[in-house]
Amino acid sequence: MTEKLTEKRSAAFAYAPAPESRSVVDIAPSYGLFIDGEFTEAADGKVFKTVSPSTEEVLSEVAQAGEADVERAVKAARKAFEKWSALPGSERAKYLFRIARIIQERSRELAVLETLDNGKPIKETRDADLPLVAAHFFYYAGWADKLDHAGFGASPRPLGVAGQVIPWNFPLLMLAWKIAPALATGNTVVLKPAETTPLSALFFADICRQAGLPKGVVNILPGYGDAGAALVAHPDVDKVAFTGSTAVGKEIARTVAGTSKKLTLELGGKGANIVFDDAPVDQAVEGIVTGIFFNQGQVCCAGSRLLVQESIQDELLDSLKRRLSTLRLGDPLDKNTDIGAINSAEQLARITALAERGEAEGAERWSPACELPTSGYWFAPTLFTNVTQAHTIARDEIFGPVLSVLTFRTPDEAVAKANNTQYGLSAGIWTEKGSRILAVAGKLRAGVIWSNTFNKFDPTSPFGGYKESGFGREGGRHGLEAYLDV
Repeated sequence: MTEKLTEKRSAAFAYAPAPESRSVVDIAPSYGLFIDGEFTEAADGKVFKTVSPSTEEVLSEVAQAGEADVERAVKAARKAFEKWSALPGSERAKYLFRIARIIQERSRELAVLETLDNGKPIKETRDADLPLVAAHFFYYAGWADKLDHAGFGASPRPLGVAGQVIPWNFPLLMLAWKIAPALATGNTVVLKPAETTPLSALFFADICRQAGLPKGVVNILPGYGDAGAALVAHPDVDKVAFTGSTAVGKEIARTVAGTSKKLTLELGGKGANIVFDDAPVDQAVEGIVTGIFFNQGQVCCAGSRLLVQESIQDELLDSLKRRLSTLRLGDPLDKNTDIGAINSAEQLARITALAERGEAEGAERWSPACELPTSGYWFAPTLFTNVTQAHTIARDEIFGPVLSVLTFRTPDEAVAKANNTQYGLSAGIWTEKGSRILAVAGKLRAGVIWSNTFNKFDPTSPFGGYKESGFGREGGRHGLEAYLDV
């Protein structure tokens, strides 16, 4: 009788499919590079295909930028800089406000496009990414005519041409983080999106035209690493901003060393999420899930190391496992989906290899019962227990939905374990004591520390790291400095 009742209840509360319509966005069969206000073919005619990670279907064919295209784009940006930088801040602000409003008006199109090209759930692109994208343009539009009062001296000057290289995990949001402050301060931009997620950047290029942005102020060059390297090394680029892997960041730093280029790097992370014995367990579990399973764990500031006080380990893990069993993995366009697709076959192979290494090194692996789709790139939410600081999965950035659980007994031990990493980007603290939050936060070597929450972003707040997580800050008043000659 009990079994029949359980079956009836589960059937009664089963989710019906709730897919967002793909028809809201028109994806062209092919796209060119965006240089000097126009879409154009690559100089050598090369193209590449961008695919949907959830289905492996080809979405579009995109022009592949090379060195000659970088040269054209930088020239266009340099030419546009003279007039753009001479505009009063209030005039530049009008363009930024206009871009922000258009992003809001077309947010549904952009959310669907981002989900198709990236693989993340529509509820994340719709409810997190797009509101933040618009908010960054609104925020920096407000700064454009107030730079004299930003704390960087009277009449701070723009640097010139900014070369910007962004990753695939937050394609449109990373574009906003970089382009909005650059334009507000009077710089012009050449941006290279990631090769697996070029579509939202090209959509943004069309928004620039719709907003009437002067030609050459923003240039978009889809392509591979060689295009990014050519952009970074170009002698007429005054500022380089990069978000991506630590290995590539180190290569960029070597390239820029000895030049006058200004550089900011936002690289990898291995964030610690510290849960003390007086933490609200249910709230902490939600924060842990947000910290590591948001965007399939493909977040540089993900809370990929859970440090839980020994006395509540069993209670917390039981609650966490119950919560993971309710997560829904599947079609990213379905509004009920919590876990979407991994961005590429290459990234899936890396996650799989590191998870297998965790098992081989003796950590205990657990995943909820989870049926993976037959096409696309998928990885079930996974947690490892019996993890020590010597395990590879506790040291290396996995960049996937994989959580390593470690324990501690005292606050000092928690701090020591949290800081025992080559990275220094993020951390979380869960406790009811404000004094403990302040005491522990002051000892953590991380650029962003959340208390009783995780992965909360705001355009007014600076973001960046220490050690191998890079240097410089994006967001807030601090984000202006990277684009000013101060």
